[in-house]
Amino acid sequence: MASFLFHLGRYFILMWRAFSRPEKLSIYRRRLLDEMVSLGLDSLGIIMVISVFMGAVITIQTGANIDSAFIPTYTIGFATRQSTILEFSPTIMALILAGKIGSNIASEIGLMRVTEQIDALEIMGVNSSAYLILPKITAAVLISPFLVIISMFVSIGGGYLIAMFTDVVSVANYEFGLQLDFRMYHVVYALSKSAVFAFIFTSVPSYQGYYASGGALEVGKASTRGVVQSSIIILAVNYLITQIFLI
Repeated sequence: MASFLFHLGRYFILMWRAFSRPEKLSIYRRRLLDEMVSLGLDSLGIIMVISVFMGAVITIQTGANIDSAFIPTYTIGFATRQSTILEFSPTIMALILAGKIGSNIASEIGLMRVTEQIDALEIMGVNSSAYLILPKITAAVLISPFLVIISMFVSIGGGYLIAMFTDVVSVANYEFGLQLDFRMYHVVYALSKSAVFAFIFTSVPSYQGYYASGGALEVGKASTRGVVQSSIIILAVNYLITQIFLI
């Protein structure tokens, strides 16, 4: 318990430092654009591939589990849309990005720590936590909702392909199910949730990398801790957000 409170306190102190004394805005603009490309656009390919198969699998599994003649087939389109918007695109994508981006952040900052580059920044009077961490968090929070929107469209498109090329559900029924009882609030909820998740899967690995010590082996362990901890926190926060805003 004492160790948990120690790391929790040090995490909040690091976040306070990262947001309290920003350097020149011109420097942050360049770093922010670079981080948006590195953390967001470079992840677009894997997000689209996973999303299209995710939508296809949801459509097939929903159709395979509808055994009753009293359940209309347009339920498949409705279930695909709801599952994609409410859970799969914001949460599953966050977990995937936590593995891809989180490990990269922890390794990058951890390597700078063990090679004393962070100490050099501090000696030069640079707020190293703000310089290294703030652009990553800001870029991820800004770009993540756009990635989730793309994931939603691609995932629903994957289900549409199943409707077109198989007999699981007709295209007309799939489209009707997609439009049935659509609520814009669910999209806003998902995008808001994705921004919170983006803060988590960048800040937690940043913390682990920033306080890494030793050599390459310790940096690898810090990277693993960052991914595991951010994934667990995302799942816990996902439960809390769902409990508060959907129930």
